[in-house]
Amino acid sequence: MPTSVMKYAVLKLKDQLEFVEMPATHMYQLTALNGRLHKEIEKLTAHNVPELPVVIAECDNLEPVGTAYAVTGGLDYINKLEASFASIQESAYPLVSLLTEIRALQAQLEQWYEEYEEEQQ
Repeated sequence: MPTSVMKYAVLKLKDQLEFVEMPATHMYQLTALNGRLHKEIEKLTAHNVPELPVVIAECDNLEPVGTAYAVTGGLDYINKLEASFASIQESAYPLVSLLTEIRALQAQLEQWYEEYEEEQQ
């Protein structure tokens, strides 16, 4: 995909980096969602709360050197995030609002990719 259409988020969890490719028009939503999830995740009391990386940078272009790191597609990343939060067995804090935010971005990305593919045909 042309780089002007996409942006990249650099996420860090402990000493691990992850790169996520997002439509440029939706990058701010990923960054905002990540911030909100970090703010709320501390309130969860379940034992199966996933560890969540922090967005440490956004960039317009990304060229990984070597094979040590792969770039994850935005929809793939959001799908994994949704699955990990949907599996939390929480009783003390309602997850509905967090899952709603994740699923809203998930639906927007599904629509974006569908429209993008149609434009490319």
